[in-house]
Amino acid sequence: MQYVFRGLCWLGLAAVAVRAQNPLTAQPDVKSAMDYIEQHQQAHLDKQVQIAEIPAPGFHEEQRAAALVKEFERVGLTGVATDPMGNVLGWRRAHSPKALVIAAHLDTVFPAGTDVKVKRKDGRLNGPGLVDDTRGLAAILALAEALKHAGIQTEHTLLFVADVGEEGLGSLRGIRYLFHEGKYRDRLEAFISIDSTSGNQITASEMGSRRCKITVKGPGGHSYLNFGRVNPIHAMGRIIAKFAEIDVPANPKTTYNVGRIGGGTSVNSIPFECWMEVDMRSSDEGELDKLEHKLLEFARAGVDEENRLRTRSGTKLELVTDRLAVRKSARDQETAPLVRAAQWAVRAIGLQPELVVGSTDSNAPMNMGIPAITIGGGGTSGNLHSLEEWFDPKDAYKGVQQILLTVLAYDRNIG
Repeated sequence: MQYVFRGLCWLGLAAVAVRAQNPLTAQPDVKSAMDYIEQHQQAHLDKQVQIAEIPAPGFHEEQRAAALVKEFERVGLTGVATDPMGNVLGWRRAHSPKALVIAAHLDTVFPAGTDVKVKRKDGRLNGPGLVDDTRGLAAILALAEALKHAGIQTEHTLLFVADVGEEGLGSLRGIRYLFHEGKYRDRLEAFISIDSTSGNQITASEMGSRRCKITVKGPGGHSYLNFGRVNPIHAMGRIIAKFAEIDVPANPKTTYNVGRIGGGTSVNSIPFECWMEVDMRSSDEGELDKLEHKLLEFARAGVDEENRLRTRSGTKLELVTDRLAVRKSARDQETAPLVRAAQWAVRAIGLQPELVVGSTDSNAPMNMGIPAITIGGGGTSGNLHSLEEWFDPKDAYKGVQQILLTVLAYDRNIG
């Protein structure tokens, strides 16, 4: 304990020394913005709670988007508008027409009807979607406020975006549209996604993912009168059991998940259909190929086995497989200006940067060769994507300060 205490003291003194020697943070306007962010933390937390309590299920983000239009106008962004995909855009225009995009996503993983009321307990805030990505939305609003308060002028135009469709089968549709088809796509030079909390972590590599739907179809029938016919749910159970036993590598980290299943019409009916949706992720495309191959192999085997067992019925199952979404893995260079700027910003607030692999909106521009990173909005959190999602607001303002310094370091080619 004594050793740890001394280490923490040394880190604290080192952080003070870094800030004291830092020419950017010593500038009056930047210092003013940094101070503003710290002094207004409670107001920014209140805004986070307010936004979190506006439902935003995937493909139905309209209500939250309408609120963000008003918020973008409140913090002084200009030309605020909603694009054809549903993204909310707002500008801080500068001398250069080339824009640095600063984005956070509107959608959550929770379906319509979920209780999104935020509750306070033991110094923490609890609520579905409170962190992912409501913290990001609150952070970009706080950033815009601080820039306006301090009168900071950047060389790059800054485009603030509250985007749709990051989660689930949204498959980054908002950011994909912005960079591939959006009105301003030729002006977008670099991209920063603010997602969740993250602390000192910088997502500079994006894992790949495959999302598949496996459907098994049959004739259906009465559970008693037609007993012995092929049953799609029985087959799906075999498929899931086989797939769940796959051994995947820890490095590169490779994962799989059966996230949704459905089918059947009543307890006394043999279902005529059963389906499941599967998510597979890895930073290695080869591992994803193997995992997807195994999934399809087990799907065929599960259907064949059910067909063999029910041969006497004269009925057979049909297998249908669909790819729902594909994301290719990608990475930015550790020496790229945007990554260097983010690392510099982390050090400037007294932490040691850590480059990590993620699955975020940055995947879309990164796969186009456009510099992109994802960083957090401050605070600490846990149980993301669950009803028990929690947020600890202690020193959350430091995350917004880090975002500010990352933007300015990139804008001024520091790092």
